[in-house]
Amino acid sequence: MKRYLITGASRGIGRAIAEKLSASDVVLLLHGRDTVALAEVCKFAKTQCAQVVPLIHDLALPSGVSKLIAEVGSGSIDLLVNNAGIAVVKPFAEITQIELEQTIGVNIVAPFLLTQHFAPKMRPGSSIVNILSIAAKTAFPNWSVYCMSKFALEGFSQAVREELREHKIRVINIYPAATDTEIWNNIAGEWPRTKMMSAEEVASAVAYALSRPADVAVENISVSSSTGNL
Repeated sequence: MKRYLITGASRGIGRAIAEKLSASDVVLLLHGRDTVALAEVCKFAKTQCAQVVPLIHDLALPSGVSKLIAEVGSGSIDLLVNNAGIAVVKPFAEITQIELEQTIGVNIVAPFLLTQHFAPKMRPGSSIVNILSIAAKTAFPNWSVYCMSKFALEGFSQAVREELREHKIRVINIYPAATDTEIWNNIAGEWPRTKMMSAEEVASAVAYALSRPADVAVENISVSSSTGNL
C-alpha cells in the first residue's frame, strides 16, 4: 500500500492533485486548515482510496508542522506534495511582520521541515513534489514576499534534489502560471480568471511526472494557459 501526503489539499491545486491521485492501492494523508472543505475532499477520496486521513494543522507554526508529523506516524511515505501556500499581494512597504512570518512559515519553513523529516525514510522510487510558481523564476510588483518565498523554495528544492539523487528519490518541481483557484478571492484587484488555466491541468502535470518509470525523472514542469502567464 502506497502512502501519499499532500499539504493544502482542501481546495485548489491541492484538492485537484488529491482527486487525481486517488486509487485503490493508495492511503491519502490530506492536510488542510478548512475543516469543512477538507471533509468534502476526503468524502470523495474515500470512495476511491484504501484509506483517507484528514490532517488539520496550521503550517504557519512550527508546532503545527510537528503535530502533523506526529499524526502521520513513524511509517514511511511514498510521496510528499508540498503544495500549501500563502499569497500576500500588496506593496512591500505595507506588508506586516505577521504577514511576513506567516508566508515564510507556510511557504518555506513547512516544506523544509516536512522534507527534512520524511525524505530520509523514503524508499527508492519515492517522490517529492514541490508546487512552486512562475513567481519562483520571475518577479512581479506587489508580490515581493510571495516571490521571495518561492525563490527560496526553488533554491532549497534544487539543492535537495542533488542530495537525494543517489538515494533514487525524485524531486519534481511544478511551476504553474496563474491558476483559477480560490486564492484569488482574497487578492484585491481585477484578475482575468476566465483566461487562467484550471487546477486540474496542474494536477495532470503532477500525475504525468509521477507516472514515469522510477528511473526516469521529469524534474521541472512549467504549466501555463495558452494566453500566457497573465
